Amino acid sequence: MRWRTWVAAGTGVMLVAVAGVAVWQARTPERRLVANFEKAVGIVEGSDVRVLGVKIGHVIAVKPHGKTVRVELGYDPTYDIPADAQAVVIPPSVVSDRYVQLTPAYTGGAKLADGAELPVSRTVVPLEIDDIYRSLDEFNKALGPDGANADGALSTLFATGRANLEGNGQNLHDTLDGLSKAMTTLSNGREDLFGGLANLQKFTTALAESDQQVRKFNSQLADVSEQLAGERDELAAALKSLAIALAQVTAFVRDNREQLRSNVEGLADVTGTLVRQQRAIIDILDITPLALSNLNLLYNPTSGTLDTRNNAMGPYDPASFVCSLMIDSLAATKVPPECFALAQTLHAHNMPMTDQLRRLLGLPPGAAPAAAAAPSGAPAAAPAQAPMPSGALASDPTLGGILRGKP
Repeated sequence: MRWRTWVAAGTGVMLVAVAGVAVWQARTPERRLVANFEKAVGIVEGSDVRVLGVKIGHVIAVKPHGKTVRVELGYDPTYDIPADAQAVVIPPSVVSDRYVQLTPAYTGGAKLADGAELPVSRTVVPLEIDDIYRSLDEFNKALGPDGANADGALSTLFATGRANLEGNGQNLHDTLDGLSKAMTTLSNGREDLFGGLANLQKFTTALAESDQQVRKFNSQLADVSEQLAGERDELAAALKSLAIALAQVTAFVRDNREQLRSNVEGLADVTGTLVRQQRAIIDILDITPLALSNLNLLYNPTSGTLDTRNNAMGPYDPASFVCSLMIDSLAATKVPPECFALAQTLHAHNMPMTDQLRRLLGLPPGAAPAAAAAPSGAPAAAPAQAPMPSGALASDPTLGGILRGKP
C-alpha cells in the first residue's frame, strides 16, 4: 500500500509540473512592433500580420498620428524578423480583408528588436481606386480649357497632327515596323555591338598612346599629297593613257570575242587536265631534280657514256676497309703487319687511303698522298693516269649532244 501512495504522489507532481510549463508557455508575451503608414484603409484591430502569407500575429491598435496612421502590431516571438524589414498593406482582392505583411522573410543576420518602430519610409500602402480617379481628373483639368488648352494650343496641336498623319497611315506603319525590326536586330546583335564599341575604345586608346607615330604618318601623308599635287600633270597624262589603253583593250575583246572564248575554253580543258593530274605533276616535280642530278653524276663526258658502279665501301678496297676497322679497335702493337704493308703499298702508288691507314704511317688525315720512293726490290709506282691516246674522244659536257645548243 505504501508504494502505491508514493506512485500517486509522484504522478501528481509531474502533472503539476507539466501544467505549469504549459501555462508558462501560454503566457509568453508576444513581441510588439509599431509601423507608421501614410494611410491604413481596411486595416482594423484584429487584422492579420503575416510573413510570406502565413499568419504570425495580429493588429493590436490603429490610431491616427498627425498626417500618418500609427499601427501597433503583435506577433509570435518564435518568428524572427530581419532588422531591415518593411511593413506592407496587402489587398488580396477588392472585397477581401486587408492584412499587414512583414517582408522580407528572415534568413539570417540582425533581427528586429522587440518594440521597434518603422517610419513611413519603410512602410508601403496600395494605390486606391479613388487615387486613380483623382489623378485622371487632375490630368483632364490640366489639359482642359482652364489648363494647357486655354488658348487653343492643345486643339491646334491635335489638328496639326491629324493633318500631318492623314493619308500617311501605311507610311507610319512601315516606319514603325522598320524601327521595330531595327531594334530587334540591335537587340540580337548587342554582344557584337558592345564588342565593337569595346574594340573602338581600344583602338582610340592605341591611337592616343601612339600620338607621335600618328603625327609622323599624317606628316608623311601630307608630303605624299604635295608630291602628287606637284605631279598632277603627269598623273593626268598617265590616267588619260590608261583610259585610251582600256578603250583599245575593250575594242580588242569585243572584236575577238569568239576567239577569246574558244581560247578560254581550251585553257579550261588544260587546267582541268592539270587538276586531274595534280598528283602526277607533284610526283614529277619532286623526282625530276633528283633524276637530273643522278644523270649528271652518271654521265662520263670523256667517253660520252653513262657509267655506274656499286660503291658501297667508297673508293677503298675491302682490305683497306678491314684494316681500318682493326686499327680503330686494336692497339697499334697488335695491328697485323699485313695492314702496315698494305698502307705502305697504297702510299707508294699514290692510291686512295683511309684516315686510319694514314695514321698508321704517321701521315696527316685527308692529305693528298705524296710520291714515296719504292722500297728496295719493289717495282716503281705506276703513273696516276695514263695520257689519253691520240684519237680518243674529247670531253663532251652536253650529255651526248642532248644539251648542245644550235649549231
